[in-house]
Parts: sequence; structure tokens; C-alpha cells
Amino acid sequence: MKENIVSLDMIPCGKRAKVKELTSVGNLRRRMLDLGLIIGTIVESLRKSPSGDPTAYEIRGAVIALRSEEASKIMVELI
Repeated sequence: MKENIVSLDMIPCGKRAKVKELTSVGNLRRRMLDLGLIIGTIVESLRKSPSGDPTAYEIRGAVIALRSEEASKIMVELI
């Protein structure tokens, strides 16, 4: 079965995904890891702001807003 891997910013609101890879580097990568975005973490896309950016995600019980630029660096598998 082929995995359905996309970037986190492509996940529709209300859908869940599992983190497969972080493509960010430097301080942004450190921030993502500090937020709990490690491989295997389940993330749910909750809602987009009225302007469409940022998007709120539930990560390990916390709600976190990520800009599309940041979310595009997180590769996930739809579940």
C-alpha cells in the first residue's frame, strides 16, 4: 500500500495526519521539535484564520497556530 504523504499545510480542516518527516532546518526545526512535532506524532487540522493563514492544529493536546510557510516543511501521512 502506497503511503499518502503530503505537507501539513495541505491537510483539510477536521482531518488527522501522522508526522513522517521534518524538512525544516536551524531554528525553525528546533521550534517544531520543541512543539512536539516529532516523527509519529498525530496532528489534527482544526481551523484556518479568516485570511487563511495561519492554521490552528492540535498537537499532543495543545492547540498551536502555524503559518503555511512553516506547515509546508512538515511532511505527514493522512490517517
